[in-house]
Amino acid sequence: MKYANVIVDISHEKVDRIFQYRVPEALEERLEVGMQAEVPFGAGNRLRKACVVGFAASPDYPPEKIKEIHGIVEGSVKAEEQLIALAAWMRETCGSTMNQALKTVLPVRQRTRQKLSRTLTCNLSEEEGRKLLKEYERKHWQAKARLLDALLRYGPLDQQRALRELNLSAAVIHGLERENVLRVETKTLYRNPFEGHFTQKKREMLLNREQTAAVEEIWKDYAEGIRKTYLLHGVTGSGKTEVYMELIARVIREGKQAIVLIPEIALTFQTVMRFYERFGERVSVMHSRLSDGERYDQYQRAENGEIDVMIGPRSALFAPFSRIGFIIMDEEHEGSYKSETVPRYHARDAARFRAKLCGASVILGSATPSVDSYDRARSGQYGLCRLSGRFGDAKLPRVCIVDLRVELKEGNRGIFSRRLKAAMEERLQNGQQTMLFLNRRGLSGFVSCRSCGTAIRCPHCDVTLSLHSDGRLRCHYCGYETAMPSLCPSCGSRYISGFRAGTQQIEREVKKHFPQARVLRMDYDTTRTKESYEQILTAFGKGEADVLVGTQMIVKGHDFPNVTLVGVLAADISLYASDYRASERTFQLLTQAVGRAGRGDKAGEAVIQTYVPDHYSIQTAARQDYEGFYSQEILYRRMLGYPPAAFLLGIYLSGPEEAFLLEQAERLGDIIRRFRVAGLTVIGPAAAALSRKSDMYRAVIYLKHTEEAALLGARKQIEQVLEQETVWQKIYLQFDYNPLNAY
Repeated sequence: MKYANVIVDISHEKVDRIFQYRVPEALEERLEVGMQAEVPFGAGNRLRKACVVGFAASPDYPPEKIKEIHGIVEGSVKAEEQLIALAAWMRETCGSTMNQALKTVLPVRQRTRQKLSRTLTCNLSEEEGRKLLKEYERKHWQAKARLLDALLRYGPLDQQRALRELNLSAAVIHGLERENVLRVETKTLYRNPFEGHFTQKKREMLLNREQTAAVEEIWKDYAEGIRKTYLLHGVTGSGKTEVYMELIARVIREGKQAIVLIPEIALTFQTVMRFYERFGERVSVMHSRLSDGERYDQYQRAENGEIDVMIGPRSALFAPFSRIGFIIMDEEHEGSYKSETVPRYHARDAARFRAKLCGASVILGSATPSVDSYDRARSGQYGLCRLSGRFGDAKLPRVCIVDLRVELKEGNRGIFSRRLKAAMEERLQNGQQTMLFLNRRGLSGFVSCRSCGTAIRCPHCDVTLSLHSDGRLRCHYCGYETAMPSLCPSCGSRYISGFRAGTQQIEREVKKHFPQARVLRMDYDTTRTKESYEQILTAFGKGEADVLVGTQMIVKGHDFPNVTLVGVLAADISLYASDYRASERTFQLLTQAVGRAGRGDKAGEAVIQTYVPDHYSIQTAARQDYEGFYSQEILYRRMLGYPPAAFLLGIYLSGPEEAFLLEQAERLGDIIRRFRVAGLTVIGPAAAALSRKSDMYRAVIYLKHTEEAALLGARKQIEQVLEQETVWQKIYLQFDYNPLNAY
């Protein structure tokens, strides 16, 4: 008798454990670890899906109490054992249920209908075919005659084309197949999201001295069996991608595979193009914008060993590779690598754990590493490789900081400083391109009354509404919308308008001041369709626009040789966020933005417009001085006890009744303070930064400690408290280790 250990597909703490079922004799040879089975569950024996995570020869419970597996879920995708282990790690470290973790590591859970190609091939010799053709013509079997004649004339035919162009029915083909006149050869066609876009280019890649040194340092360890994490710290345009590709080429020759993580879907097209040119069709991609069929096909190709390199955002980390050599995480500092849904894992930590499981090395690359990663590299936990100069003859751009306070005093009330306008005019005259970056989206950030100061807010969420070009006010959290009022709803004043500093307004201003300019805009609103990223970036790359206006997505990793000017508008907005990482994010954002200029053979320039020109994050970004920024930022972190000087655990609570929620949050805070954990600091509870979302009130408690294990222990004690009282079932609670974004 064989027993299966399963995780039932119910994301609830009460059933977050392994259940055991008897395997029927008919399934003993078919059922494997990772498969989805149907099992009777609960008092009513309702059939539920469950993931098989192991087997046992003897039962853990009395045999008479163990139910039997009903069957295998047809069409389900089998999970790799390595991914099941990764899910178990997520459950343990991120505070989720095992079912939630399994759903995270399985980006493809259901098979989709295969796309098939059917080819008709003649089984007869030329002489036999001509003889039979005359017989068909004599008997006036015209359809059979047309098909046989085409096969004899042109050779193998695509079935769909033959049906269409020869005006045939499927019955004709089946008839000739039964007569053994032809055979139908079926081949599976993979739905390729980049089919026809790229061609492989066989060319030698020449690395400079610094790139070669980085490759050899990492490869020497790899060849000696040393597996660890490396931080590749290179200035913008230093050629980090070339280092990645050389290491991947070497590991492929060893019969291994590589995963390349990128922070944004917007970077996929350009990244895949560069890797495809080097490695050809054995490169693929996985991300949420693919169709179900495309995603399933790429998953199948990876599982079948037909891919050497998988590229994509966080979900690409869960590609079903069995021979991973390197996991590469480009732009490792980006916040998009942290999941904002349960389980709230960081791709960097998950990559390190998966690398440990499969004996791979991890490479983290960035021009502006996270303070956490750089601190680990300086302390020796990571290997550190540096690229201090730009690749080839390209030079870092010259940077000008414009004080907007001075501009205002001297009468310039427009969006563009005089320096930026002059620089844009010069680029237009010289046939060069400009990128304008703004950390906003929509027509305006908010609508307010200039008489009484009232801002128009969402009735369901604690945020202001944004005005869009169709005259509607929208909430970017819950989707609520209403018409733009003509009078203030609070005081009745007619002096109500939007704070006009959105990307749409920037686009209008560019067209107003430079009517000859061809302008493209790239933000959330213009990139909602599957092909929108590719279309905008391709058009700009081909020189079909002079100016690209956009939000953060335009300053992350893009490489346009003809861009010689970058304008950063309202550079200091991100400094005012209620987040201890505000200075770090501002520095990273500005450094990455500045780095988009002058990446070709033409000199680049960046203009940073700000109201706080003396802030250290702005000054060091202008100098591209990461060491200078880090030395000041780490002092601040150590003084206040923030990561990486200490570890932080966010406890997020939400519920429909505000008073009850805050009462229970206070009670939980008091309970935690009574835990016997030396050195544990409890902050809060307090209302969350977004205190109400979709009619759910939100509160937060933060725990700090210098030892990560202490926070893990505290979390387990909290979970025990929640299990002991039914009152906690009225509150939704989540954990977040070292949170990157305010709750």
